[in-house]
Amino acid sequence: MGISYSTPAPSEKPPAAATSLRQLVPARDDVEDEAPPPYSASAPTTTVSLSQIRNWEEILLQDPKNRLAITTLATTPFTTLLRNQPTLRTDTQIFNIRIPLEGQPITNQRSSGRCWLFASTNVFRVPLMNRYHLADFELSQAYLFYWDKIEKANFFLEQIVATAGLDLSSRLVQTLLQDPVTDGGQWDMVANVVRKYGLVPHVLYPDPVNAQASAKMDWLVTAKLREHALRLRSLVSKSSREGAMDAAVARAKDEALREIHALVTLMLGPPPRPDEEFVWEFDDAVSGRARRVVDTPRGFAEKAFAMAATRRTEVDPTSMISLVNDPRNEFGRLMTVDRLGNVVEGRPITYVNVDMKTIKAAAIAMLRAGHPVFFGCDVGKSSDSTLGVMDAELWDLELAFNVTLGMTKAERLSSGESSMTHAMVLTAVHVEDGKPVRWRVQNSWGDQVGDKGWFVMTDRWMDEFTFQVVVDPRFVSKEVRDILNQEPTVLPRWDPMGVLA
Repeated sequence: MGISYSTPAPSEKPPAAATSLRQLVPARDDVEDEAPPPYSASAPTTTVSLSQIRNWEEILLQDPKNRLAITTLATTPFTTLLRNQPTLRTDTQIFNIRIPLEGQPITNQRSSGRCWLFASTNVFRVPLMNRYHLADFELSQAYLFYWDKIEKANFFLEQIVATAGLDLSSRLVQTLLQDPVTDGGQWDMVANVVRKYGLVPHVLYPDPVNAQASAKMDWLVTAKLREHALRLRSLVSKSSREGAMDAAVARAKDEALREIHALVTLMLGPPPRPDEEFVWEFDDAVSGRARRVVDTPRGFAEKAFAMAATRRTEVDPTSMISLVNDPRNEFGRLMTVDRLGNVVEGRPITYVNVDMKTIKAAAIAMLRAGHPVFFGCDVGKSSDSTLGVMDAELWDLELAFNVTLGMTKAERLSSGESSMTHAMVLTAVHVEDGKPVRWRVQNSWGDQVGDKGWFVMTDRWMDEFTFQVVVDPRFVSKEVRDILNQEPTVLPRWDPMGVLA
């Protein structure tokens, strides 16, 4: 069915722009007039002027440097051409504070958005490697990924029922519908999944193909969830008119979740059950002997974290807190994000908003004590994955383009230019005259990028593009810990701090 446009009455004179447009189209006697709607006549100051463009181009090309830029940029990406070589010479993998066991191997999330699960399990594995004398070790990221998908689907359906009274086009409902089972997540979300389902070694539930390349699975699950969301909204609307429909809504929600469970299970494979025993066999790197552990996923995690809680030399990952730097909002405040989570009965997303000085001090204290640090950042800014460098002065944009980037961190957050897009792990820092200079970063993009999978992050880059570190509460002051007792400021679901790494 074609789109109909209103046309002027015969007595009306068409706008000048419309007359000009029709003059460009040859007349045909055998068809009806199906010309597109006329362009609106605009004041000269609001339109793109071809004469002005011509003038700008002439001025631009008068400069030999600009002509050289056009030639070189035609064959070389500016991110390669404009690398700041003097700056890169200082971005070395040399650090004077480094944790004794960083964890091996370098992991690879492949074509998925599971960085938060890789970063968190890379943190979890270090005390386990110490305890069991492991030369290299991975926890199953796919195990947590599976349960997170199920929990996110349930969380989404609950939010759809709770917001059924809002218009479908409302910003909140549209935000919920946008990406209901995103691969991304946050520290509190992985803590929720680990508390409920535990952990298993990677060898017991390795990565299936639909975890390594999750886009098609995510599309199918999302399409079905949106379909079920519309049905649930309709049932809730009918319930409000007729009453006594709560049971029908509950049944429809259970049917929806059962279908999602089937899709996820068929594509990822049934995972170990959290309350059933597994057998894990491995070689002790110290004694050289084969060892055997029999436990449940829940028991495996609980024993590991319980032991950490009783040892001052270890940290309990489930008790760690998120320090964030959001300069749009008041420092010294507790924040959360409306309707963001995975496990319905789990703890909400909780952020302690502090300045970067506090964040760096806590991270350095963790590293001095030998503990890896989970952190969230905007990895795509001033970053080169081939070199493994994250440096705010990485590119000399002024050299070719005569421009500089002038927004503050707060302005980038407010305008959509920046958000927390990726999670990684800090394992070392270089400090000079009491101040951090650069940080060692363990990424999860495999060992073919950076320095065999390792990146270096300058301290200025950290100031500009790092938003979060996760630390044990004992490495911050009582003043910071007391912020956890506040009533949180609730950010809207579409806030950039609600973007999941």
